Amino acid sequence: MAENGEEKLLAMARHIAKTLGNNDNMADDILQIFSNFDGRFSREKLASDDERTRSCAALELSLKSLDRRISQYVAADHPIWAYSADSAAFLNLIDDLIATIRDWTPMADDKSVSVCLARAEDLMQQAMFRLEDEFRSLVERGGESRKLNRAFRGESNGALSFESGDDEEEEDEVIGDGEEHQIPTAQPIGDYDIVIDALPSGTINDLHEIAKRMVAAGFGKECSHVYSSCRREFLEESMSRLGLQKLSIEEVQKTPWQDLEDEIERWIKSSNVALRILFPSERRLCDRIFYGLSSAADLSFMEVCRGSTIQILNFADAVAIGSRSPERLFRILDVFETLRDLMPEFELVFSDQYCLFLRNEANTIWKRLGEAIRGIFMELENLISRDPPKTPVPGGGLHPITRYVMNYLRAACRSRQTLEQVFEDSAAVSHQPKVDDRASSSPMSVQMAWIMELLESNLEAKSKIYGDSALCCVFMMNNGRYIVQKVKDSELGSLLGDDWIRKHTAKIRQYLVNYQRSSWNKVLGVLKPESGSLSPSAAVKSMKEKLKLFNIYFEEICKTQSNWVVFDDQLRDDLRISLVKILLPAYQSFIGRFQNVPEIGRHDKYIKYTSEDIDAKINGLFRGSRGSAGTGGGRK
Repeated sequence: MAENGEEKLLAMARHIAKTLGNNDNMADDILQIFSNFDGRFSREKLASDDERTRSCAALELSLKSLDRRISQYVAADHPIWAYSADSAAFLNLIDDLIATIRDWTPMADDKSVSVCLARAEDLMQQAMFRLEDEFRSLVERGGESRKLNRAFRGESNGALSFESGDDEEEEDEVIGDGEEHQIPTAQPIGDYDIVIDALPSGTINDLHEIAKRMVAAGFGKECSHVYSSCRREFLEESMSRLGLQKLSIEEVQKTPWQDLEDEIERWIKSSNVALRILFPSERRLCDRIFYGLSSAADLSFMEVCRGSTIQILNFADAVAIGSRSPERLFRILDVFETLRDLMPEFELVFSDQYCLFLRNEANTIWKRLGEAIRGIFMELENLISRDPPKTPVPGGGLHPITRYVMNYLRAACRSRQTLEQVFEDSAAVSHQPKVDDRASSSPMSVQMAWIMELLESNLEAKSKIYGDSALCCVFMMNNGRYIVQKVKDSELGSLLGDDWIRKHTAKIRQYLVNYQRSSWNKVLGVLKPESGSLSPSAAVKSMKEKLKLFNIYFEEICKTQSNWVVFDDQLRDDLRISLVKILLPAYQSFIGRFQNVPEIGRHDKYIKYTSEDIDAKINGLFRGSRGSAGTGGGRK
């Protein structure tokens, strides 16, 4: 009943409009008033069957006209954009087709309209295919022009260069631009304030007009795809020219380290150019072509840069998950620092949601590199702890592990700021040596102190393989002195603190005292005065025996210790002076007492060494044999 009532109401409205309207236009105006007054009087419902028939006929006529004219352009065997008049006409026809489909879609329930719309959609698809081809051709021709005439290269001297050609003006005429393009001059690679105009301005404007139509027609993804496929090739070629090879993670890990170091150097340069010049230039190009079409611009940019970005990140990831061998630290630090410094560029260039996964991946790999650096220090700890006490270093000289570890740490501390960041990010440090409060506040200080403690423990274990306790002390003096000097002359000093240096300097002095006791107490004991009273003959005999023993002991020590080595000149002088100070007065006092015995008098035949001889002998100590000097001498 309600439906019949509404139909009667609509029929009444049609009758009023037909009666009052003097012509079709007036009748349409009256129907429009009804439609505005009450939603039940929609224009579609008020239209009479005749009107519907007439409207469908008009739609068919319009579509036939559009089909005929659009098909001429679709079938054309020459580029439509070769002539500005053709391109403008083609775009206007597409605008008309889009408007027709949009206006008639609300009446798609009508069977005749639905059939017409299906034909219109088919025509639209044909037009879009041709528009896609024209879009691709414009991108490729424009890119080829820039590639030939402003070739972007990674020069061996680290400069970016752009070359100009004589056919620039001719190319601009073909694409209908007409404006003059300024050619950038070569700039050093350290100056990244460069934007590459990959396409001429006229071409960009044409592409923008095409993109607007394709997005409006519902072909935005197809437009993004064809754009990205063309620009991706240009970007990959640019990366190749910079020397960055396409290597999988497995290939990177199989590359010999020496070769990989060269690849890392190329990666650093390529990554900086990509993130600071190439990608921002592509972002700018996308934003110009897809101006006002933010979703299409973001999708296109992501598709263009995704492959090259993943190539950059995969290389860094392969380095991060590779071997933790200590010698790799410095190059991994380079990769870590490069990615860290480029993180703001990742955030800026890949700021949209389509690129979120690239930002996240870059951040993940950067953190993974930090884990690799911490892992390398753990490997260094293992290397020190597990280095066995094998053959002793001849003459108690400097052990190779001491030189290796100290020079390694000194070199590592040149990247102190980076290492501080890496260790700050670490959850906790497993082992903490007893260091002063100031140093312990820094995780890196704790790490360095722990390595020093491991090294000291390892050296103490190695010293025990010497059969002579005095030589053990010389070994610890040599290595302790080297360690303290390396600490004082580098960032290690400020990391470990003055208390650490004082403590270990005191240890060296204690080793010196222990050496003197081990080597010379027996000699000094011989030179001590006799306790109690002896008969003159017994005193004479005792002093002769003591002098004989002194000569034997002194000669043995000098012969043995002349092959020992003290690498540090100052330490060697300090050791000699301390020996002269304790030995020479005792010897002179003994000789004085010996010569005052009446039965002996000044018979020099009993005295083998003068004071000058003693001094000279002591000064001849710790020179080391050729073998020991080569092993334990020569500080570096």
